[in-house]
Amino acid sequence: MNTPKLPVVLLALVLAFSSAPARCAGQGPGAKSGDLHLDSFKSKDVKIVYATRGTGQPVVLIHGWLSSAGINWELPGISAALAKDFRVIEMDVRGHGLSDKPKKEEAYGPELVEDVVRLLDHLKIEKAHIVGYSMGGIIAGNFTVKHPGRVLSLTLGGMGWLEKDGLGQWFFDQIGKSDPNADALAVCGRSLAKLALSKDEIKSIKVPAAVLIGDKDPVKDLYVKPLQAVHKDWPVVEIKDADHLSCIIKPQFKEDLQAWLIKQSKRKPD
Repeated sequence: MNTPKLPVVLLALVLAFSSAPARCAGQGPGAKSGDLHLDSFKSKDVKIVYATRGTGQPVVLIHGWLSSAGINWELPGISAALAKDFRVIEMDVRGHGLSDKPKKEEAYGPELVEDVVRLLDHLKIEKAHIVGYSMGGIIAGNFTVKHPGRVLSLTLGGMGWLEKDGLGQWFFDQIGKSDPNADALAVCGRSLAKLALSKDEIKSIKVPAAVLIGDKDPVKDLYVKPLQAVHKDWPVVEIKDADHLSCIIKPQFKEDLQAWLIKQSKRKPD
């Protein structure tokens, strides 16, 4: 299978973090708390590039497959909007954006989840609001199951429940499977099958959680409806006139995400 390539214009946007060095690095006398601070760290010998901006309770943003933090969170203005109330942390998932792109199978799967743990440890953050879109939602859900003590709230964007032994798990497991020279994006996509969760694991999530999904997104039927049958207590917000690709750039997505996180930030801890 040949992995789809992003248009050149979108690839250029991946480099958004590295533009305007003084602003992005938070350097110079004019740097403000809302400026983007670009940095990286080694996660088990894999360089993970991340950016932070704003102050307050930490919010970790995890982007979708074939995308990057620059495309998912910077381009639609989501990071800047959230930074008015939160300390925003956005990472380029390994295999994507400016992070390293190993091609070995063992570099992905559970390691995608552990990168979030190591990032929080690197920043000396005990707990954070975890937000993931599409692939990022799979990682975020798995992170919440495996490390519940590190999560203040969970937000799944463009994603629901990737069920163990379900059709979705089978689909991800086919990505690039017959290609011995599959690139990092394909290997990463295939490894998402290893992050499928059982019904008991999904039911074990006790932190406040919400789903934001495009009203025209096929993910709604494939992954969100099965999730609703297990977690009737999780609000599902449908983004009007949005499919899987356009949902994240709709103003409603940004506004509803911001409102949900502000509400959770004011919640008294259990």
